[in-house]
Amino acid sequence: MAKCEYCGKGVVFGCKVSHSNRHTNRPWKPNVRRVKAVVDGSVKHVYVCTSCLRSGKVTRV
Repeated sequence: MAKCEYCGKGVVFGCKVSHSNRHTNRPWKPNVRRVKAVVDGSVKHVYVCTSCLRSGKVTRV
C-alpha cells in the first residue's frame, strides 16, 4: 500500500544507528494519503504522496 501511484515513491530500507553506533535495520516509509483525484476524466481514489499533492501533479476533487 505504501507506494505513490504518480511518482512511484515507496519504502526504502536502511540502518538505524544508535548513539553507541549499533546498526539495526529499519524502513523509511513515504507519507502516502488516499485521496479522491481526477484520473483520465473520472474520479477515483488513489494513493498519493504528499510531495505530489503539494507540487500540483494531482488534481483533487
